[in-house]
Amino acid sequence: MGLLRMAARTAVVAGTATAVSGRVANKQQQKYANQAAEQEAQQQAAAPPPAAPAPAAPAEDDQMAQLQKLAQLHSQGILTDEEFAASKAKILGI
Repeated sequence: MGLLRMAARTAVVAGTATAVSGRVANKQQQKYANQAAEQEAQQQAAAPPPAAPAPAAPAEDDQMAQLQKLAQLHSQGILTDEEFAASKAKILGI
């Protein structure tokens, strides 16, 4: 009977150790998962928002103003048709 009792005791101890180590492993996994989630949240919070695109209106307004001046000079006869076309192409980047 002593051998059977010793085997039973060993089984109980081994089962208890397995259960405890399983709980410890689960707690560690949860701890690491929580730390990873916190780090990810901090990185997202620290990331600067994307920069807004620069407004394109001022460049277009400038081009329009230059084209209007050219049109006035052309209509007044100061610029020839060729000069007007060349200046317009230069402003528009054609």
